[in-house]
Amino acid sequence: MQRQVELISAAWGLGGVDPGCADAPAVLAPLLLSRLREYGIPTLPGPILRPSPTERRKQVAVSRLCSLLASAVAESLRHGRLPCVLGGDHTCAGGTWTGVARGLRGDLGLVWVDAHMDSHTPGTSHTGRLHGMPLAWLLGQDDDPLYGLASGVLDPRHVCLVGVRSYEPEESERLARLGVRVYLMEEVRQRGLRRALDDALRIASQDTARFGISIDLDVVTPEDAPGVAVPAEGGLGGAELAQALEGIGGRPGLAAVELVEYCPRLDKGGRSAQVAVDLLAATLCGSRDDAKVVAEALDR
Repeated sequence: MQRQVELISAAWGLGGVDPGCADAPAVLAPLLLSRLREYGIPTLPGPILRPSPTERRKQVAVSRLCSLLASAVAESLRHGRLPCVLGGDHTCAGGTWTGVARGLRGDLGLVWVDAHMDSHTPGTSHTGRLHGMPLAWLLGQDDDPLYGLASGVLDPRHVCLVGVRSYEPEESERLARLGVRVYLMEEVRQRGLRRALDDALRIASQDTARFGISIDLDVVTPEDAPGVAVPAEGGLGGAELAQALEGIGGRPGLAAVELVEYCPRLDKGGRSAQVAVDLLAATLCGSRDDAKVVAEALDR
């Protein structure tokens, strides 16, 4: 029996380039809810987390929101649901994966599908933007209480990045030192996306209690998904990535899924929103048979 999907909205853009990312869940949640129910996937609208109008300090606000998000994700899992977190900028990863890790007896694996590494610390960041730091924090590389939570919930041995094509040397050196497996776009093109993603899923699920997937929409080529604040040339086709993600929701070890960095005000004709919903619908399918239904719908 397929688990009920719970849509949790991380409605903030405090850590990124464009605060308009905060509007993404309001666009994506109703579209995804309708799509998943159309495919017979039981789906529940969950909590909506957003900054208070009186909050002035970004880091304090992000810390508070990530703490609330961690609790919401942990509660969803306690009820046997499959949390699907809709960002917002990628700082929400601090809350999503902390919440997943709380109830685990064992390690958590993570596949990070992103054009960027998001592996700076405050000491190496070129911009100071918090959305460029969440993975380093999750890997325990930052002693600063960036999220008001204990860092280091991920073991580098069980973390993979897929689709990376824009990064700084400090990030690359950090991940290499830790032994994190990174599939740059060049390797993805050489080996094929399906094979690279299957390898990443194997690493994230082997010798772990559960695994998760974090999708930054900017991993998709700007031609398919223009509505992102930090586009990077090249990238994966939207339909190509959706096909590669098909049926992952049927794996018993999947703990949660998140999609981040969609910015509605930068979108063109709703193309990016459509791609985002396609990616999540494909990922959340409970089986390859369900995935075929999604694929047929995408081809219409």
